[in-house]
Amino acid sequence: MVTGRIHSVESFGAVDGPGLRYVVFFQGCPLRCQFCHNPDTWKMSDGKEITVKEIIDELESYIPFFEASGGGITVSGGEPLLQIEFLTEIFKECKKLGIHTTIDTAGGPFSRRPQFLEKLDELLKYTDLILLDIKEIDPERHKFITGMYNDHILDFAKYLSEKDIPIWIRHVLVPGLSDYDEDLYRLRDFLKTLNNVKKIEVLPYHTMGVYKWETLGIPYKLHGVEPPSQERVENAVRILNSALEAVEA
Repeated sequence: MVTGRIHSVESFGAVDGPGLRYVVFFQGCPLRCQFCHNPDTWKMSDGKEITVKEIIDELESYIPFFEASGGGITVSGGEPLLQIEFLTEIFKECKKLGIHTTIDTAGGPFSRRPQFLEKLDELLKYTDLILLDIKEIDPERHKFITGMYNDHILDFAKYLSEKDIPIWIRHVLVPGLSDYDEDLYRLRDFLKTLNNVKKIEVLPYHTMGVYKWETLGIPYKLHGVEPPSQERVENAVRILNSALEAVEA
């Protein structure tokens, strides 16, 4: 019996992929983003153990809503790729039921090691869409923000392009961290090199998860940082989406 560890489930998500989504938040994450709104998903040992069957049994009752809205299942986290075998088994069962499958990932576990690619390629057979969170294009800033360099994450984006797996790019816009025009243009230029980007989303920084940091006793480094202005959000949207305009042209 295949099992994994999850944090929670959202029955009717509307922002994590097309249509209404059944969102499963996986436990465990290798990144330590300063603006993370789910720090309670970081530790792999937390959360609850659950079987693939338990997830599918619950999921089946939502199929009429998926069919009506063009929705499906989204796995988020945490970092779903840390439990890639568990995730693959979930998606296998979903495809038997005709359910659209989406992964929300920051790509942290990716590597070109043959052992990992074998597992990833198997997963991708059952994956319809990937929401790829690119926190920051500059490697040093990325390490400052997340605790990890981004070379393998950008390589993951290239690999998905090679495999022609549809992706939506997500970029969290944080004043003073990930909202620099020069970096937005660099990210735009990188996205132009990919042939599989279907949508680009700019996610404004918010403080709704700060209470979780306080509850967990983790120092929150962004106290005093306000959400970006509408002008800065529109600026980022304009710059990044020009990558898609170039492709369409």
